[in-house]
Amino acid sequence: MIYELRTYTLKPGKVAEFEERFAKRLPFREKHSKLGAFWHTEFGPLNQVIHIWPFQDLQHRQDVRDSMAQDTDLQEMRGTDLIANQESEIYIPAPFMREMGGDQALGNIYEMRSYTFLPGAIPGLVESWGKAIPQREEYSPLAAGMFTELGGLNKWVHIWPYDSMADRDRVRSETRAAGVWPPGGAYRDSMIKQENKLLIPAEFSPMH
Repeated sequence: MIYELRTYTLKPGKVAEFEERFAKRLPFREKHSKLGAFWHTEFGPLNQVIHIWPFQDLQHRQDVRDSMAQDTDLQEMRGTDLIANQESEIYIPAPFMREMGGDQALGNIYEMRSYTFLPGAIPGLVESWGKAIPQREEYSPLAAGMFTELGGLNKWVHIWPYDSMADRDRVRSETRAAGVWPPGGAYRDSMIKQENKLLIPAEFSPMH
């Protein structure tokens, strides 16, 4: 399984219109493959929408895109006039990550944290996190934990759902006080960049 994470930066004030168009287009798009999640940013870089598409492998992704290119309904429902920039990255899920897709009512808000490391650090991170995740998930579930295969390399993305910002603050305080989080390990010495975004799920997002 792989995940394509697509980030579109929209022209200011166009998020609501883009989501409305996307919702109308989605039934036609999902004839080819299913959506994993869809959010827009509330904090962090503004005017962004993030959508994640699961695929069996890169060949499956290419087959889907070839099929979409022949779909006249999809070609007539483009929303490119609202987009200022597009980015795409391919991620490999960690062994402990639950599969994305289907109806997963996990939270009202999602925090997406992206860490960039020096080369060679990701295997150690996955090992350390794999040991710590069961205890961490006693406080709140992990929506995604995955690393880049194509795009910006040596990146680790983890996404956490919460009921509210107050719930986020409570969970983070309690896990730190209990010594449950963050995981230890030598990989942390190789971290060179951290970013986070607060995301709001669209009504049609399977992960909401």
